[in-house]
Amino acid sequence: MLLTIGLGALAARWVFPQLTVWEAGILGAILAPTDAGLGQIIVNSPRVPLKIRQALNVEAGLNDGLSVPFLLFFIAMSSHGGEASLTRFIVEQLGFGALVGAGVGLAGGGLLGLAHRRRWMASGWQQLGLVALPVLCLLASRPIGASMFIAAFVAGLAVQVGFREAARHSVEFTEQWGQLFNLSVFFLFGLLVARAGSEFHWSHALYAVLSLTVVRMIPVALALVGARLHRATVLFMGWFGPRGLASVVLGLVYLEEVARPTDQGTIQIAVMATVLLSILAHGLSALPGMELYARKMAKLPPTPPSSPVWNPKALTRIRGRSQAPPTNSLSL
Repeated sequence: MLLTIGLGALAARWVFPQLTVWEAGILGAILAPTDAGLGQIIVNSPRVPLKIRQALNVEAGLNDGLSVPFLLFFIAMSSHGGEASLTRFIVEQLGFGALVGAGVGLAGGGLLGLAHRRRWMASGWQQLGLVALPVLCLLASRPIGASMFIAAFVAGLAVQVGFREAARHSVEFTEQWGQLFNLSVFFLFGLLVARAGSEFHWSHALYAVLSLTVVRMIPVALALVGARLHRATVLFMGWFGPRGLASVVLGLVYLEEVARPTDQGTIQIAVMATVLLSILAHGLSALPGMELYARKMAKLPPTPPSSPVWNPKALTRIRGRSQAPPTNSLSL
């Protein structure tokens, strides 16, 4: 993620020389996280090895929250002409945010856990109780200037101390309502794109292409150097890092934090162009990409299930020799 933010900032400075270093960092941080929603067909497909799907899914789930401190820091430095106090930023945004999140998560998790053990609350209400916790983080963060995203992120970790069933209930809620929320956000995003259509420039398209290819693929390849993965797997993981809901939300955070952007809309339009291109490019290439990847993996020689470069045919051959189950949980 750090490589992606840095390379994205360098690309932004090259394509948009009018941006300051801090504004280029803002654009790099907004477009660093990937979106599991747009890549859902990949992470749910049995044609892709489980470990690869899990890696892409975990990356999408973590990087949106981890990008927030960098985004807020770049915003603070940009708003104060590079003279903002790093200590004050850490204390207010990160420190207070972590304290709010820990307090809400521990208290809310303790109450929900008690209600679950005593059977005071039905399962559906437990899901709504979990959804209320990040809303409480938002309300508590605003008066003290803390980061609501850091608070919600920490609360999600802390709530499991008192309520160990939180993960299961949150997944159930996400599966039931998450798609509706995602579609609503993308509908509003489409309206914004249509409204700003006349402001698109070839430089925005160029940055979008760079963000989805060079800025994404080079850091992925460097991060996987020691993983002994086949180059087809590295290419597959590098390409299927779509930008979507997380970048839209972080873009809205930027607009909220900066009342009067000094970049004359460059960052907003670049984010729109990148997300729009990602929706089209990754959506159209998902099925063909999985088919090509599966055929490539099928041509590899049989390897043990524990190997990162794994041929799906190997499982059939291994099971043909012995009825014992595989030694790990990797399955297709």
